[in-house]
Amino acid sequence: MSDVSGPITVVGTGTGTPVPAEVLAGAGLVVGGRRHLEAAAVPPDAEQVVLGPLGPALDAVERHLDQGGRVVVLASGDPGFFGIVRVLAERFGSGRLDVRPGVSSVAAAFARAGLTWDDAVVVSAHGRALRTAVNVCRARPKVAVLTGPGSGPAELGAALRGAGRVLVVASALGSGAERVERVTPAEAAGRDWGADVSVVLCLDETRATGGVRTVAGAPAGPGLWALDEGAFAHRDSMITKFEVRALALARLGPRLGDLVWDVGAGSGSVAVECARFGAAVAAVEKSADGVERIRANAAAHGVDVQVVHGSAPAALSELDDPDAVFVGGGGADLPAVVGACARRARRTVVVAVAALDRVPAAREALTGAGFDCDGVLLQSSRLAPLPGDVTRLAATNPVFLLWGVRTPVSDEGVAQ
Repeated sequence: MSDVSGPITVVGTGTGTPVPAEVLAGAGLVVGGRRHLEAAAVPPDAEQVVLGPLGPALDAVERHLDQGGRVVVLASGDPGFFGIVRVLAERFGSGRLDVRPGVSSVAAAFARAGLTWDDAVVVSAHGRALRTAVNVCRARPKVAVLTGPGSGPAELGAALRGAGRVLVVASALGSGAERVERVTPAEAAGRDWGADVSVVLCLDETRATGGVRTVAGAPAGPGLWALDEGAFAHRDSMITKFEVRALALARLGPRLGDLVWDVGAGSGSVAVECARFGAAVAAVEKSADGVERIRANAAAHGVDVQVVHGSAPAALSELDDPDAVFVGGGGADLPAVVGACARRARRTVVVAVAALDRVPAAREALTGAGFDCDGVLLQSSRLAPLPGDVTRLAATNPVFLLWGVRTPVSDEGVAQ
């Protein structure tokens, strides 16, 4: 049986895995990055295509296949992991590929750091907006970021200042110039890292070791949500009731890679629940005792919440643009707060209002910012015991829930 089972042999290299000479022997076309081609024993009569834009390389592959020739593609690490296998399979079919993976840069970086990575989240910022990677790093304790031009350690570090993270920057993995450096986000932001960065690990070192896992990647979403008010510390029942929270969460749609604001956070119950779904969360609260309660509730539920002590809309100016916003409370400045949030939200703004008089202005603020607006009056009655082993219905205060939805934006495509 031949050593080569398909007309396109894809070989992972670049993290210390050499390219077997027998794989290259007889190849009519060898495609790869310049450094991969220079390091391999490419047959002198083989055509070489340096990977840049994929279109010309794929056209060359197709031409050689039509002529019955053999093609070898050299790629970094594991080419089936955020690699060229996807586009080759889409163009030529997976049955024509003989993939020989090397050690991925992610696996190599975690090995150098002495950490398991079955509980890590991997996100690519190569050719993609950095914001998704930043939000994942804020929300999860162990993240590997595949970097690219304009989305490297310096940019990642600048976005993560004050987030309580350590960055492990792995450069030129598997080569004689390999470097693995632990730096703070501020230190990363102040350096020029060049073009040799392979991957950046973002770690909360207090939780980086992790526990025994059954399913790899990010943990599944919470088994329960819209938790009872008793699951949170709060003052004088000043907390978003679970019935309201349930619908608010459904409209916010918090998920891994998102940034959610909880404005007028109070106890932070909405912020904590969004964080339990994997979103990065910023909770804005004007009272000092409220700030401490939010921090305590986040710690009690094992999630990261950025707490901002201040009043909206002024306190929003230093925050990154959110995907979704929850606005609680209903003071006279509610229209200004809702308007400020709506102008910056990418997807959704949800507003909880107790006072009927505030509803028209809040709705106008949403529609004025270009959102489609809808809403509902929530009235619920809970079972309550009475003497004599009987039960009555106890009504909760009615709450208006408004939501504005912007025209959908494209997903970033987070790998989990």
